[in-house]
Amino acid sequence: MKKIEAIIREERLDAVKKALEEMGLIGMTVTEVSGRGQQKGIPLQWRVGEYRVDFLPKLKVEIVCHGDDCGAAVEAIMKAAKTGRIGDGKIFVLPVESAHRIRTGETGQAVI
Repeated sequence: MKKIEAIIREERLDAVKKALEEMGLIGMTVTEVSGRGQQKGIPLQWRVGEYRVDFLPKLKVEIVCHGDDCGAAVEAIMKAAKTGRIGDGKIFVLPVESAHRIRTGETGQAVI
């Protein structure tokens, strides 16, 4: 099993969700986060001058999937989240040792 953590623009969530649903990946966790990357924030103009917003709002989408589905899921997220501008986000893939469903006590791949 693999865990995919995708940091995306807020406005791309619906497109990413739809792309994953089309693959049959329904379960996901979405968290509002803020951060900065190579762009180091954005400059904004205010009445008295310019200032920089260092941490920009983003969404973190977390999905656990079978290892066989991981590559296709990453590609679907990349295609759906891409705008071609700086700040489109990042995707991280991590191994998952085990998974447990609290309600039934199931473990392993049956949980996802």
